[in-house]
Amino acid sequence: MSMQSKTQELEKVNKEIEKCTICPIGKIGKVVVGEGSVDAKIVFIGEAPGKKEAAEGRPFIGRSGQLLRKLIRESGLAEKDVYITSPVKYLPLRGTPTAPDIAHGALHLQKQLAVIQPRLIVVLGATAAKALLKEKIAVMKQHGSILEENGYRYYITLHPAAALRFSKLKSILENDFKKIPHLLSQ
Repeated sequence: MSMQSKTQELEKVNKEIEKCTICPIGKIGKVVVGEGSVDAKIVFIGEAPGKKEAAEGRPFIGRSGQLLRKLIRESGLAEKDVYITSPVKYLPLRGTPTAPDIAHGALHLQKQLAVIQPRLIVVLGATAAKALLKEKIAVMKQHGSILEENGYRYYITLHPAAALRFSKLKSILENDFKKIPHLLSQ
């Protein structure tokens, strides 16, 4: 698929997300479809927008987003060359997405991934794992490992918010990110 047709396809999927009547139920703020390159070799997937993201309609721009973007740059990647998104596209009123929220958002996410066709998907935490792998992953046990499923390579790591909440987790997240350039070159 050419870059132009990929761009059109992703725009179509993102318009579907924006028009979806199920996504906003029980949630607030602007829709956050994701951002980055339609040709990204690597996609970073979180949980759901936070307050700052919901206010601006952009993913990962709050505190945990600043940490994520710093780690991406330190991995030798340019933000414009990656894609950043979440399964849940609106800020949940309760803060944490429900299982139905995650399952529904995963349908949109799968369509986005089908267009982008990344070589590596970085799974940031348990919610992303549930959306992508349809199972509960023990992130602390499996972080730093690769799972291959549905034709994708999933790299399991912590959500940056966890690293901000518990400082001892920050070095785990940083070490997992140090492996990314090697994983991409495989």
